[in-house]
Amino acid sequence: MSDDTVHNDETANAPADSIEASSVIPPDELARLTDDIVSALKTVYDPEIPSDIYELGLIYKIDIEDDRSVKIDMTLTAPGCPVAGEMPGWVENAVGAVEGVSGVDVSMVFDPPWTPDRMSEEAQVAVGWY
Repeated sequence: MSDDTVHNDETANAPADSIEASSVIPPDELARLTDDIVSALKTVYDPEIPSDIYELGLIYKIDIEDDRSVKIDMTLTAPGCPVAGEMPGWVENAVGAVEGVSGVDVSMVFDPPWTPDRMSEEAQVAVGWY
């Protein structure tokens, strides 16, 4: 993580380690970017689960750099997921469409492994676990 990484812990459902703060980007713009990025992530769905990838807890980290490029660490519900090769592109396209984002880099990570306890209450309801 670089010194110019942005962190914003105000995002309601993001894990505590997922979004970072202190930047040259004005706070109001940073808040808008953060909200818009999360909204964009919520448009991407795992085709096998009726919930978006953000609520499923598949997004591990979102870094907004000072140049407004976005770096995302994400995972899959299982390493052998049939859309493993496609989902990073879906995330890149969704976040890249956010006004003000200069570029998107999506990294697939499997450490720590995803577990259902990362799911939000909304996702648990959607899959019938709550």
